[in-house]
This record gives sequence, C-alpha cells and structure tokens, in this order.
Amino acid sequence: MKVLFCTDGSKISFDALADFLHWVNDVTVDIISVADWSFLPDAVTVEGTDFAVKCANSADSILDYAENFLIENNISVGEKIKMCGVPVDSILEKEVCGEYDFIVLGSNGKRGFKKWLGSVSQEIASASASSIFISKGLANYDRVLFTLDASELSEKVVLECLNKLNFSGKSITLLTVYEIPEYIFLEGSVDSNWVIDVERKQKQESLALLDKYEKMFNDYGLKIYTKAALKGNPHQMIVKYAHNNDIDLVITGIRNKKYYSRFFISSVSKRVLENVNSDVLIIRP
Repeated sequence: MKVLFCTDGSKISFDALADFLHWVNDVTVDIISVADWSFLPDAVTVEGTDFAVKCANSADSILDYAENFLIENNISVGEKIKMCGVPVDSILEKEVCGEYDFIVLGSNGKRGFKKWLGSVSQEIASASASSIFISKGLANYDRVLFTLDASELSEKVVLECLNKLNFSGKSITLLTVYEIPEYIFLEGSVDSNWVIDVERKQKQESLALLDKYEKMFNDYGLKIYTKAALKGNPHQMIVKYAHNNDIDLVITGIRNKKYYSRFFISSVSKRVLENVNSDVLIIRP
C-alpha cells in the first residue's frame, strides 16, 4: 500500500502520521514537504536568493527527520519530495503522478479545531482523487465510527477499509442516520398514523442496513462493538455521536463529483470535517 505523507515540519503533521500508522499494516510512505512562497507578492522573485536557499535547507531537514521517524517505526520509506510553491497545488500535482492509496495530513484549526479557514487539509480533501486521512491530534487508536447509508458508496467504503486497514482489536461502531421529511404542507390532509408508519419503516430499514454491514465485518473476522440507527440531521447526529462517545476516528465516504468545482465537498462530509474533534478518514473508492 502506498501513502503520501504531507508535512511542514509541524508537530500536528507528525501526530497525523503516528495516528495513521496505528490503522494500517505493510505500507510504503512517500514524504513531501513544500516550501511555501505563496504568501509573497507576485512581483517578488525569490529564486536564487538566500531566502530560497534557507527554504530549501529547511525542507531537506524536515524530509530527513520524517525519514528517520519512519525508519524508527519500521515503516518502509519511499520517495522524499521537495517542492516550492503553493502547498495544495504541489501536493495535488504529486498525487496525480503517484497513484496513492491514502494521503496523510494534519489539520491546525481555530478554537479547538472547531473551524477550518481554508486550510490545506480541507482543500486537499475536496480536490484529491485519493482517500484522505486528516488528524486533529494524537488519538487513542481504538474507537472507530463508520458512517453508513443505503447507497452503493457506503458498501464501497466499507470494502475499501476492510481490505486496506487494520481493525484488529478496535472498537467498531456502525452508525446510520435517517431523516423524517416534513409534512407541514400536507397538514390536515394526511393521517398521522401514516406518518408514524413511514418513520417506523425507515427505522426498520436502517436496522436491517446495520445488520447487513455487521455481517460483512463478521465475514472478515471482526466483531462490532455497537450499532446505532438515529433519527435527525445526518451531520449533526454524526458529530454529536462522535463527541459523546469519544470516537477516535470517523470514517466517511465521498463521491467523485466530475462536474463540481475544485474546492467542494458534500455538505455532510464538510460539516463533519469542520466540527468533529476526532481524526477523520475520507474514503474515495
């Protein structure tokens, strides 16, 4: 399995790598460090200057440190990549050439990681064709939450994870959220028992869905710690559940949106990313 580790030398980036390594076996890690000159005015030229030399030397030091970190953890080291320019563009450029299974990043946020302000991590998560592991800080590497629905995407996400990640000894929770439509526009013309019956059927279908996925995990020799079918707004219920149950890793899927803008994530994925305190793994099958 091939992984691209993105680091600016910060502690949060190395925490992300340490977190990720607890979920995988048998990986080769390429390391990329980008000297970011994007904050400088367009009229300023840095090539050949002392500033450029210092940036290059700094990137070399970061790459060497990351290589030693991986070697100390008995992880195979692939390519060491030094680039200059806009971090997002540089990482995506390298990703296209590398065909990676996962990209690993840390996320510095504001006010306890509650909001991201156009961070590199969020933009990579939106634009990358690879699956993305984003860490908010060192976790306990134990409690993992799969967010599921009845779509084909969920099944692909689960199979991708079961075939590539290590969940042995982990506490696995399966969560699905069903929404009840508003019938206000039909008020007075709809039998309330009919509405109750619709809700009952949705809950039954959600429970059956969880049973289906539990069997899938069981077939891989994994036991499910707990299952939950909740009613409400999907992203709100996912965030609330992750917070209340001290989840270490939230796993969600994202579709390839060929005709959408570059920096777009589905509203559920985006809001989960913005608001959970746990690490997030976005699977793009």
